[in-house]
Amino acid sequence: MATYQDREAFIPYRRSDLIELCLDDGQLPNDKVQQFRDFCTLLSAYYHFKFHAYLERLKDNYDPFNPDAFNPDANSQSRIELPPDKLAEREAKVVTDFQTILERANYVPLSPNGLQRAFKERSLIQLKTDVNFAEFDQLVCYCRGDYEKTIQIKKFLKKKDKKIDLFERVVLLIKFKDADYFQSQGDQLDSLQFTPGKMYLYFYKNIPKFDLELLFPNIKISMTWKDRLFLIVPAVGAAVPVILRVLPKLLVVIGAILFFTMGPSVLEMIQASEEEVRDIMPVLVAVLSLLVTLGGFAYKQYSSYKSKQIKFRQTVTETLFFKNMANNASVFHALIDAAEEEECKEIILVYYHLLTSPKPLTPAELDNRIETWMDEKFGTKIDFDINGPIHNLEEIRGKLVQDGKDMASLPEIPLLTKDKQGCCQVLPLDDAKRLIDYIWDHIFLYT
Repeated sequence: MATYQDREAFIPYRRSDLIELCLDDGQLPNDKVQQFRDFCTLLSAYYHFKFHAYLERLKDNYDPFNPDAFNPDANSQSRIELPPDKLAEREAKVVTDFQTILERANYVPLSPNGLQRAFKERSLIQLKTDVNFAEFDQLVCYCRGDYEKTIQIKKFLKKKDKKIDLFERVVLLIKFKDADYFQSQGDQLDSLQFTPGKMYLYFYKNIPKFDLELLFPNIKISMTWKDRLFLIVPAVGAAVPVILRVLPKLLVVIGAILFFTMGPSVLEMIQASEEEVRDIMPVLVAVLSLLVTLGGFAYKQYSSYKSKQIKFRQTVTETLFFKNMANNASVFHALIDAAEEEECKEIILVYYHLLTSPKPLTPAELDNRIETWMDEKFGTKIDFDINGPIHNLEEIRGKLVQDGKDMASLPEIPLLTKDKQGCCQVLPLDDAKRLIDYIWDHIFLYT
């Protein structure tokens, strides 16, 4: 059972397409084709029901932290005020269930250290960015779909191709610290781009790795050292000739100031004639030229910096608007659907390959068979996670109801079993359909 560093467990096909790919393989007899479709339909419905319970639990636990929660009166209290220990318990449940759903949807975690390393990558917009991780009580970031894309950038008035790494999907959970923390840091609560104490969820698509910091609502931007040098050096360089020209008459300028403030007697002290002092127009022009030159260069460089800042803000806006797929509670719906889809696809692949195999297979053999089949048939390289679907198939247990038999006396059996050598085998299609049908019929039992 090989492990690949450059592959993901994500299966890049829709569930309905994957079912057709299995059928197009030609391993099932014609009279079993519709039965296989029916089995997949029953299986999908069963997992849809199971994941719905996850969704309801997530929504309930998330409600106290939802920044979008309905509140008709900003001054009114919540319907239920939870004590701190209950809030902490719900927070922990949200984070745990959220991570479980992401992993079942074949997302890969990014640690805070991994995020900080990604932040150090040079962005297309050369501005200094900073995200203060100390402001978070919780930070969860997962991604899926690591791929490379070639874009065109302008460099020295020419367009050049540049390869960038992107994540096809990025999911972010942030729980901010309470208001007391931000007040202790001297922050004005009204100026914050978020509500302290709340939990924010973000779901994005096609995000460059070096732009991950754009997704954080507490991002701060400032000048780079390069910007500062471009602001200072040209201004100093332009000022030097003017200063050298003004310097010989600097004493005269001082004398002029003293002459008009303290009277003619002060001229003897600085050894300047009254004619020189009165003829100060060239000096004043030089001084004014110096100020205009310095101011002009400073304004030009500052305008350039502000233009880059505006461009950066525009990129942030475009990222948040055009690449955003869901926010806050709606993220749960999207991820539950993704997890349900992934688990069903994995189970369908495992069931199909055990069903069509001439002999039982060990988990390692089954894993390699599925990865090879995906590669040879469709040119798709994946790192299939065999343990999850095997466990799920073993957990699907029910009774094979037979006419004339007492149902109570029938034992419950799993959809997948292992022999003494650890080889896996599954029930035939007819029995598998009956077993899931039995489970459906007994999900809700009322006395």
